[in-house]
Amino acid sequence: MKADKEIRLTFHNRGLRSYIEVDLCGECPRQDDKGCCGHYSPVFYSTDLAYLALNQPDLLDLIFIQPHLTILDASVTVNNEIDGSSYRCRFHKREGGCLLEQQERESVCRHFVCPGINWQQEPALESWQRFFEGLEDYEIALHARIAQRLEDEGLTLRNPGTRDKFFEVLRDIYVEETRVIPEFIAKQARDQEVLLLRPLSYGEEWELFYKAHK
Repeated sequence: MKADKEIRLTFHNRGLRSYIEVDLCGECPRQDDKGCCGHYSPVFYSTDLAYLALNQPDLLDLIFIQPHLTILDASVTVNNEIDGSSYRCRFHKREGGCLLEQQERESVCRHFVCPGINWQQEPALESWQRFFEGLEDYEIALHARIAQRLEDEGLTLRNPGTRDKFFEVLRDIYVEETRVIPEFIAKQARDQEVLLLRPLSYGEEWELFYKAHK
């Protein structure tokens, strides 16, 4: 069964902390009280960790006390837990959804929009598509530079004994590396709200993943 619904999307340009709000999330068509959060484990890269270290250091403690972490030199994955026939993100609660504000989340969680909404097909939103594509490339390159500089300093998240020093140096590197705002960020609008009419399906018929082109 399908029914058309008006969906409100709000695009926010906050540089590396940019995000997309989707009002449909409050009534997720999957109807399993976890939606996309049941299929993904958030990965916090150096850019995310630096932002939290500068703005919400208590959240770093929350991340590192989670069980079953995958800790690499400059990133940490908060592995989800089995919940019924799928999983549940450790930051997702049945009442209220994600514990983190959108700017505090890692990039996938900030940018994800269900494929069924397919906002990229709207010509009026082409600038936002280019923006988020450029932002992804920028963040990947920035993470690589930061990770290399931390490695050059002999610092790694894998060593709990030097983790305080890791974050001290990471904060300084992040501030230095982001002092100049890329042109594509500076030129993009700060916010834009749009309404899209889309047919919804429910339960597992509402897809969460983009299908590969045949």
